[in-house]
Amino acid sequence: MDAKTCLKKLEYVGVLAFATVDKEGAPQIRNISAIHYEDNGIYFFTAKGKNFCRELMEDGRVQILGYTKFKEMIRLSAKVMPAAENEQQKWIDIIFEEYPYLYNLYPDDTRLMGGIVFQITEAEIEYFNLGVNPIFRESYAIGNKEIKFKGFEITDRCIACGKCIKKCPQHCINFGKCYTIEQEHCLHCGICYDLCPVKAIERRD
Repeated sequence: MDAKTCLKKLEYVGVLAFATVDKEGAPQIRNISAIHYEDNGIYFFTAKGKNFCRELMEDGRVQILGYTKFKEMIRLSAKVMPAAENEQQKWIDIIFEEYPYLYNLYPDDTRLMGGIVFQITEAEIEYFNLGVNPIFRESYAIGNKEIKFKGFEITDRCIACGKCIKKCPQHCINFGKCYTIEQEHCLHCGICYDLCPVKAIERRD
């Protein structure tokens, strides 16, 4: 799995949930379908007058979520920006060709007057597959976006008592002088964290 494959899977999903923050700091979610995919990012169209557009212009932070029929969750965390002004027409034309229903919404020159294309060329991607055993998760980056690690890790305070191994639902903790967690199979349930008698397990974030 890699970032390019994750984007292709999102393209197959089609309609994605976009989460933003409004001016009061409250979360907002929209379903967006007018999305064009490149190997290294995505471009999407929305109306200039929508609150969604205003939130993207003022704050820029967005999370995008897609869920496949194979129980795969793919989430992008990014900061968006409008595509370059001299490229707006190009990206609008591409998106309208891919989604002909948009011609009914914005006939003739109204598509450029009433709409705008935003781009995401730097993003953190989280891939989480619940359809395999053990589960599989991994993070990837587009552009120069930094990956923020999550979950738990076992420190050198571990006394190898075995309590965490016995209760790990994904059996992803390995024996050793200090136990280790297979991060790609970790559910992030926190059972090991709660059970550890010497508090040797810490959150990675």
